[in-house]
Amino acid sequence: MTIYLDNAATSHPKPEAVYLAADQTLRELGASPGRGSYRAAIDASRLLFETRLAAAKLFGISDSSRIVFTASATESLNLALLGLLNPGDRVVTTTMEHNAVLRPLEQLRRNGVEVIKASANADGFVEPAKLKNACTRETRLLVIGHCSNVSGTRQAVEEIGPWCRQQGILLLVDGAQSAGLFDLDVEAMAIDLLAVPGHKGLFGPPGTGLLYVRDGLQLRPLMVGGTGGDSTLPLPPEQLPEGLESGTANTPGLAGLKAGIEFLLETGLDTIRRHELALVKILRRELSSITGLCVHGAATMDRQGAALSFTITGQDPAAIAFALDRDYDICTRAGLHCAPEAHRSLGTFPQGTVRISPGWFNTERDIETLLAALIDQVGQP
Repeated sequence: MTIYLDNAATSHPKPEAVYLAADQTLRELGASPGRGSYRAAIDASRLLFETRLAAAKLFGISDSSRIVFTASATESLNLALLGLLNPGDRVVTTTMEHNAVLRPLEQLRRNGVEVIKASANADGFVEPAKLKNACTRETRLLVIGHCSNVSGTRQAVEEIGPWCRQQGILLLVDGAQSAGLFDLDVEAMAIDLLAVPGHKGLFGPPGTGLLYVRDGLQLRPLMVGGTGGDSTLPLPPEQLPEGLESGTANTPGLAGLKAGIEFLLETGLDTIRRHELALVKILRRELSSITGLCVHGAATMDRQGAALSFTITGQDPAAIAFALDRDYDICTRAGLHCAPEAHRSLGTFPQGTVRISPGWFNTERDIETLLAALIDQVGQP
């Protein structure tokens, strides 16, 4: 039986309710929201509204209309960065970011935006003092990933957010690896923009994501077209979410996302976090006892998310992951994980690491099987 330990890429399996909701919507609802006055179209619009409400409850968002649906966290981040920043603006980020942040920023840099990167420690943590020192009066935006997709290291957003608000600096948080695991309250943490995938910790299908945009912020849309509203306007309306949601919505996917968020809320964030971090704690302890193996994670468990990486002296991470799949039917992910700067910070560039990311549906037995397989790979601990 396959052991899936790549939940940082996408969560699998999904709760049964997610499969049922997506399938039922595709088979029975069928209509496009916002583009008709018949009952099925109204029901589709209601489904999107209810999905927004569920997401708003999860992230402490008082006005659900400030939630824009996207196809992924990558699209959400591109929308936030390319829609907000202008030539001459100054943005601060970190060396732990995913290419979904780094590449839009590089594109913007080549068009006149100043980009400053605060460096991480060897365990992937960026000291808040470094971020604060990197900011100046001219800094318009700070963008940071809440948890690393390589080491799982969780950044101190709870400290940085209120500080940015006091300084008049906007804060964009990439919640790809923390949404559904750690508390992400946009009001309490003073988050201005929050990018989240639907298909990871929220248990939704691929092709779903969202971007929260604080009231008062205006973004340029990445694309324009039909919005299901006033078609006489030459451009999309400015109000959200319609102004940033041109085109036909992924209604079946969003139905699955709603079911995933409801599963998360019913199960409880604390329950899910305790389970996943308990598995990671076992991994950290037991991996560290294997001769020749180096764990790349947070310095302590209180900064550790549900992913961590390892390397084995003298072995190619890609070969290790291939052998785990071929010989033991265990799914991990090797390489640079679309985060080359993070690997430079961790000292694992250019070969990268093997990443392990357990999820809600994994068990201690899964972890024991992985550990036994790795001991086979390198010999006795």
